Amino acid sequence: MNKSTSLLAEKARKDFPIFSRELEGHGNLVYFDHAATSQKPIQVLNALQNYYSYQNANVHRGAHQLSAIATEAFENARTVSGNFINAYSNKEIVFTRNATEAINLVSNSWGNSQINENDEILISLMEHHSNIVPWQILAQRKGCKINYIGITETGELDINDLQKKLNSKTKLVSITHISNALGCCNPIQQIADIVHKSGALLLVDACQSLAHQKVDVQKLDIDFLAGSSHKLCGPTGSGFLWAREAILERMPPFLGGGEMIEEVFLDKSSWSELPYKFEAGTPAIGEAIGMASALNYLESIGLEKIHEYEKQLTKYLFDKLEEIENITILGPKPIQQNNRGALATFNIKNIHSDDIAALLDTKGICIRSGHHCCQPLHRYYKVDSSARVSLSFTSTLDEIDFFVEQLIANIQLIKKYN
Repeated sequence: MNKSTSLLAEKARKDFPIFSRELEGHGNLVYFDHAATSQKPIQVLNALQNYYSYQNANVHRGAHQLSAIATEAFENARTVSGNFINAYSNKEIVFTRNATEAINLVSNSWGNSQINENDEILISLMEHHSNIVPWQILAQRKGCKINYIGITETGELDINDLQKKLNSKTKLVSITHISNALGCCNPIQQIADIVHKSGALLLVDACQSLAHQKVDVQKLDIDFLAGSSHKLCGPTGSGFLWAREAILERMPPFLGGGEMIEEVFLDKSSWSELPYKFEAGTPAIGEAIGMASALNYLESIGLEKIHEYEKQLTKYLFDKLEEIENITILGPKPIQQNNRGALATFNIKNIHSDDIAALLDTKGICIRSGHHCCQPLHRYYKVDSSARVSLSFTSTLDEIDFFVEQLIANIQLIKKYN
């Protein structure tokens, strides 16, 4: 990794107030849990404060100028979100609380109206619970069937298994772009071509990819995409669903109430135009504005630069981890998959991941332990939990060195007292 590339992290870290704090007197925070939630730059914090301090009003409803200002900022957030993924139209961006709600919107609206008994939905073993449970609930309600795509020995999606399990009954394939546990990056363009030839639609959970590489829905040729603000350096409580306009037009509302209506009578109601028929009630206005600020911030750095930097960081991390005795890393190595996510999920023989995370925490190092909302995947690997290190463009080589040094020291400490 050359010096000019590493300057990306050094420069970006100055924008994040949290990196100046210390934890329990053990030096600066080492935050390696970006896959769970990202930290927020000052630009996003300022956007939130500016809205609540000087623009706070409800949107779309008021005749006064403050409401007009808030509405303009809120709708600008929709434009920014659409441009970020190269949507065909702003009408295709539906604001939600998070990606989980976006997937539930598709399940409850599109699923309820388009899925019938004996239809099939295809997902993979590596999915986050948010891309499993909504389809299970739909299957219980509609009598449809859920099939699961397997994974290869190296921890990648088994494309051959996808092709075998696709059939005339398959109506939807719903799959993650980058696995939050395995780190593999699924070949979405190839999958879209296979899925569409079978007559099914494709939904992509892009939570682990949107902040790390350019995602272009037109180029990928998909039908639905779910994104979450808090993994994009934005606020919690905001996200979006993107779907093709023609599909959204045919979908009934998900929630009823104010904002999503055109007219209400005692015996009937009519719905507002896209995308508002899916946005019942007062939205998370400030959070959407904050998310737009985060997307602009990522664009200002350059997603290509972020992706290239994180690729080098990930290889360095793997090189260091693979030197540790009795370690098992889930998912493909960077050398096997050049485009994998910037994370490593691992287990140390005879040591629980919770113990590893707890001891590292005493040194100010934040990593994840548990099943990462991927219990079926962990059962497949015959483990209850794992430790996960997830990086971002703010991570540094020095932090990786310190993490590995402390990990080795704590492994030795645990062995000493066992």
